[in-house]
Amino acid sequence: MGMQVFHRSTNVISRVTIFGGLFAVVGALFLLAAINRSPWATRQGIAREQPVQFSHRHHAGELGIDCRYCHTTVEDLAYAGMPTTQTCMTCHVQIWSDSEFLEPVRASWRDEKPIRWIKVYDLPGYVYFDHSVHVNKGVGCQSCHGDVDDMNVLWQNPSLHMEWCLGCHREPEQHLRPRDQVFSMSYHPPADQLSLGLQLLAEYDVRPRTECGACHR
Repeated sequence: MGMQVFHRSTNVISRVTIFGGLFAVVGALFLLAAINRSPWATRQGIAREQPVQFSHRHHAGELGIDCRYCHTTVEDLAYAGMPTTQTCMTCHVQIWSDSEFLEPVRASWRDEKPIRWIKVYDLPGYVYFDHSVHVNKGVGCQSCHGDVDDMNVLWQNPSLHMEWCLGCHREPEQHLRPRDQVFSMSYHPPADQLSLGLQLLAEYDVRPRTECGACHR
């Protein structure tokens, strides 16, 4: 009869160690996935403080100013463009011209130094996005930016995860609207959005692209 080298509890300890290690690895992966999807990582829903207290709710919502008045290149270039000081002063040289909130604008005007706006939708350098392609194919501003006409301080509406982008690229008909409604903040999709979307898909010659090279160039 051979002598028992290890105590019987060794088997239990071995099992606990092995399975405990597996659970720890799985738990760590779930934790990393949760962090990756959290607002801390995506910046989703976090308002960005700007050098000027600009309210989209007031300008786009209450006053009904068209998006293109400030974002002048959105229909022609990949970059939508940010308002110049001259754009702001077109109105504010007469309206609220003495407001302390607008001093950064007046200082920019006096010193001939552009306002340094903070990017809200700050995509990684390896991601290519073209505003002009999307708006000219019938994708409304609200599809990506949300109801900006109801936002005082702007925040990033979607997560911007690749799966979010692919969801739209795989079923663009769910998001298309007539071109004359692309910049409308009061547009509501019809009950038969699928029928309208399929019609616009053909009319606007929308060709869904899901290959890597469409966005990663």
